[in-house]
Amino acid sequence: MATTTTRHTELVGSLVQLMHVLQDLYAETSRPLGLTPQQAHLLCVLLAGPQGMTDLSRIMSIERSSLTSMVDRLERRSLLARNPHPTDRRASQITLTPAGHTLAAKAHTAFTDRVEALTTDLSPRTRETLTAAVTHITAPELS
Repeated sequence: MATTTTRHTELVGSLVQLMHVLQDLYAETSRPLGLTPQQAHLLCVLLAGPQGMTDLSRIMSIERSSLTSMVDRLERRSLLARNPHPTDRRASQITLTPAGHTLAAKAHTAFTDRVEALTTDLSPRTRETLTAAVTHITAPELS
């Protein structure tokens, strides 16, 4: 019988391996679209709608200066636009352009298709359990 420490080590190891698998998938699916994984992530976040720089920095867990550089590059490629914030004239909201929306949708579909292929053999019950466990870890307020 495994000790508690062994079980925790196995869980941590499995979660770290999963993180690496997902990061690799993000890289593999974003590269053919001419995006870095971080750029693809930013575009996919913006599929939900415009966001301010502070919120984007928090959501993506990156420094604001790094985010600004990334937004600048994607804006030069006409994938993003900076629009005035509706209630704070000092701030702007980052939005997808039509070309950015198209590319973000492609990136999202490519990534989710690959994840779906990895999990296709899981039973419905295992999928539910996995979804509940991941939600509990990543968004405890939803579990």
